[in-house]
Amino acid sequence: MAFLKELIEAEGADYVAELKLFVRLLTIHYCKRHSEDVLSLILKDFNLLATTARGNEEDACSEIWYLLGEIGDSTAKVDKTGITGLIAAKTVLDSFEVVQKFRVILKERPYEFRYTLRVIPIEKVVRTDLGEIEQAVKELGSKIGENETFRITVEKRFTSTPSRNIIEAAATHIQRRVDLNNPDKIVLIEVVGGLTGVSVVKAEDVLSTTKEKNVMR
Repeated sequence: MAFLKELIEAEGADYVAELKLFVRLLTIHYCKRHSEDVLSLILKDFNLLATTARGNEEDACSEIWYLLGEIGDSTAKVDKTGITGLIAAKTVLDSFEVVQKFRVILKERPYEFRYTLRVIPIEKVVRTDLGEIEQAVKELGSKIGENETFRITVEKRFTSTPSRNIIEAAATHIQRRVDLNNPDKIVLIEVVGGLTGVSVVKAEDVLSTTKEKNVMR
């Protein structure tokens, strides 16, 4: 435990901070303990995605798991996706409420977010198939009000399906006005290899830690 003492001394932390650091050190191996089978189960049922810098995936995984515990879900499943900079999580909490509560922590204790760059709520997970994506968006489309505008944003990883095809499929059943610059709602399509997460969000429903830390300065 000498390394722990050295880290605590380097941090110059008080007792509470020491305890938090200890918990972080214990959970930093959380991602490593998951097998590929567990990862595949998470990816079939994730309701959060988080991004981090290349090489920080394990630290971000630990950080997200720790923060989810802080807001009430100590049983959350969090793991690397195998895609650089991308973490998947499954929590019993509402994913939109998670973003709101994370934002409160970010404002009060910005140092808690060392590795996490963005946190994205996911409402539906389907296979990366144009028909399934179209159906998922159709089911969520009622969230876009009659007088509201929308934009479709596609983030692709490990797929050869063209973004244009995905956008066309997603837009099939949305009879609302498009606004690419300042939409009321964003149809967010997160392609993770053979699976795709779909959400209809407002801009503030996605947490960008770097951007919000800059605003606070």
